[in-house]
Amino acid sequence: MSDRSPGGKPIPIEVIEESLYEVRRKIYPRSVSGLFARWRFILVFATQLLFYGLPWVSWNGRQAVLFDLIQRKFYIFGLVLWPQDVIYLTLLLILSALALFLFTAVAGRLFCGYACPQTVYTEIFMWIERKVEGDRFARIRLDGEEWPWGFRKWRLKITKHFLWLLIAFWTGFTFIGYFTPIETLGTSLIHLSLGPWQTFWLCFYSFATWGNAGFMREQVCKYMCPYARFQSVMVDKDTFLVTYDKVRGEPRGSRSKSADQASLGLGDCVDCSICVQVCPTGIDIRDGLQYMCIGCGACIDACDQVMEKVDYPKGLIRYTTERAIEDKESNQSAIRHILRPRVLIYTAFITVLTSAFLVSLATRNPLRVDVMRDRGALAREVEGVRIENIYRIQIMNASEHPMKVQVKATGLDDLKILNSQGREIQEIEVAPASNQLFPIKVSTTMGQNESGNYPIHFDVVAQEMSGNEMIIRTRDEKSTFIIPR
Repeated sequence: MSDRSPGGKPIPIEVIEESLYEVRRKIYPRSVSGLFARWRFILVFATQLLFYGLPWVSWNGRQAVLFDLIQRKFYIFGLVLWPQDVIYLTLLLILSALALFLFTAVAGRLFCGYACPQTVYTEIFMWIERKVEGDRFARIRLDGEEWPWGFRKWRLKITKHFLWLLIAFWTGFTFIGYFTPIETLGTSLIHLSLGPWQTFWLCFYSFATWGNAGFMREQVCKYMCPYARFQSVMVDKDTFLVTYDKVRGEPRGSRSKSADQASLGLGDCVDCSICVQVCPTGIDIRDGLQYMCIGCGACIDACDQVMEKVDYPKGLIRYTTERAIEDKESNQSAIRHILRPRVLIYTAFITVLTSAFLVSLATRNPLRVDVMRDRGALAREVEGVRIENIYRIQIMNASEHPMKVQVKATGLDDLKILNSQGREIQEIEVAPASNQLFPIKVSTTMGQNESGNYPIHFDVVAQEMSGNEMIIRTRDEKSTFIIPR
């Protein structure tokens, strides 16, 4: 590419191409021990014990937690939810969002650092990687060009990926076990008789776990997770974050343990870069707050160990607030600013919605009734003495106990409810967690009322046997009875 001078001679113009995407530099996190490392281990263990173990828990002869999409029933221990209960899912999602906002306002990305599935499985995969290939420098040498591909390198790589795929496969299998009874799923897997959709989702989630936790890792947190992008609008100067104390640490520089840092004009930071080496996203916390920081606290543990070795006070990197750093306050003083307006508003909303959620569940009537008038069948005369209308009634038992249901119609004189064979309905038995849909006939004596549309009520009374206790459930459904001219 060139331009021309006034004399007509071409002037070369330098062309600079800049990639819009940064080529990934593989990160080799260094292992670290300490308070926050122990908390990460506890949270990883607890969340995975819950995730892998819950599908195997039985409740009343069935899987305790099962989201049966085919039957359109959600079983959560003693609770049976139907599509009509979608309001509970809506409330749960709203509560989860508000809780995330509250945690972020108080202490940043705590969820990301300790309970996010991406973080949890990345931590598991990195633990396997360290056990098989060694710590940071051993892995760097193993992946370097100076270590040629040979039997030992192939053995280490194959062992690592075999264990990764084993964990990924078990994770995918467990995830599907929340939607298909896991014992049935296991039997089908052993006999190689999985359905096409089960096979697809098993492969999909296994591959996604293997790829995200084994290869993409911090790329998911940096580029794919939307939470990383909008967290900055939810934090303020009083939010507790993993923070480097620049006032105390700068200017940084290496020195001997016996050197007088004051005479050298140096801060407490010895510029060892271990805080960068242990970071799972590869950032330098000393550059200030960054959206890539997941708040895991690995750099805090690493820095505290270095400070202990050089006999400096711990806490050069710590959980604190921007205001505390600027005003040189202790964490005890910073805690006083936690109860600020946004935190109180989030807490109030969560308290109200949680109370409404629990009260609604506690007072939920498991008897559901839906009455639909058959619009395809007009009112008709029967044997010249009665007027008859056709309805379809659906009775749903959302409890885990059988119900004996009686249905009566009121609103007109001499109303009778008959089944499709013309016999009067006495009692209907509805099995646990099931529903029945059947046609009924409602009739009244001719001549007692003029032609027109009359409102009627279906009074439904159910007897539910819960152990030795009988519970009475009632429902009142409205409909219309038509008397022709």
